[in-house]
Amino acid sequence: MKLMDNIKGGLDKISIDTLKSRAAAIKDAVPKPSPKKKEEKKDNKEKTEAIPEGSIKCPSCSNIIEKKELGALKICPKCAKLFRMNAKDRIKAIADEGSFVEMDINMEAANPLNFPDYSAKIKGLQEKTGLKDAVKTGTCTINGYRCVIGVMDSGFMMGSMGSVVGEKLTRVFEYGTEHKLPVIIFTCSGGARMQEGIVSLMQMAKVSAAAAKHSEAGQLYVTVLTDPTTGGVTASFAMLGDIILAEPKTLIGFAGRRVIEQTIKQKLPDEFQTSEFLLEHGFVDAIVERERLPQILSTILKLHGCKKEVED
Repeated sequence: MKLMDNIKGGLDKISIDTLKSRAAAIKDAVPKPSPKKKEEKKDNKEKTEAIPEGSIKCPSCSNIIEKKELGALKICPKCAKLFRMNAKDRIKAIADEGSFVEMDINMEAANPLNFPDYSAKIKGLQEKTGLKDAVKTGTCTINGYRCVIGVMDSGFMMGSMGSVVGEKLTRVFEYGTEHKLPVIIFTCSGGARMQEGIVSLMQMAKVSAAAAKHSEAGQLYVTVLTDPTTGGVTASFAMLGDIILAEPKTLIGFAGRRVIEQTIKQKLPDEFQTSEFLLEHGFVDAIVERERLPQILSTILKLHGCKKEVED
C-alpha cells in the first residue's frame, strides 16, 4: 500500500502543463520528412494513378501496356516477362481445343478446424474466381496425346494446398494409374493452407503416395513448375516428377529467402530459388518457354510410348 501511495503522490505532482510540454518536445524530436521526399512520394502516387484503365505496368521493364497486348499467353511484348496465368487460360493454352473434361467439379473445402471466417473467405473466392478451390483437374489431349492434367491457380488463396487440392491431385494419380495414362501437373502455390492446419500438411504425404503408386505401375509423371512454386508443394509432389520442367524466371523454393538467410547466417546468391539456378544445380531438367510447352509436352508423351487418340 505504501508503494501505491508513493506512486499516486508522484503522479499528483506532475502538472498538465508539464505533460503537454514534454509531449511537444517529443513531437519536435521526431524527424520530419524532407520536402524533397514529400515531392517524390507525391510524384510516385501520381505515376501510379496515371496508369490508364485496361492497362498494366510491367514489373520487369516498367512499361505501361494494354492488358490485351499480353495475349492469350500473358507475356509482356516489351521484355517477354511472364505474367501469371489462371487455370482456365492455362488449360486453354495447353490442351487441344474441346478435349478437356474436368474431374471432381463440385468438390469444396470444409472447415475442419472451425477457423474464423474461413468458410466465408472460401465462398468469396469461389464467386470471384469461378473456381471451387485452387486446382482444376481432368483429362485432355495435347497434340493428340491423351493424359490426366492438374493445374493449380494462384488466384485462389495463392494456390495454397488444402484438403481439396490434395484430394483432387490424389485422384488424378489414381485415375492415371487405373487407366494407364501419364500425369502432368502445373504447380503454382504459396504452400500449405494454414486454415486447415495438420489436415493441409497431410496432403503432402497423401499426394506423394499416390504418385509413387502411379510410378510403380510404370506410368509417366511430368511436373511443370510455374511462378511461384513454394512451401509444402515444393517439398512433395512438385519435385517428384519423372521429368521436371519449369518456366523461365520462376520462383521455386521451400522457405523464403529471409528465413533461410537468418537461419544459416549467410547471404544467398541473387538468383537463388530461380528456375535457372535449380537447372544449374540439377533440380530441374529443362526450362521451357511458355509458347513451346504444348509441343515439348507432346514430344515427351510420344517418346514415352503414349499413343495418339487419332493418328495423323
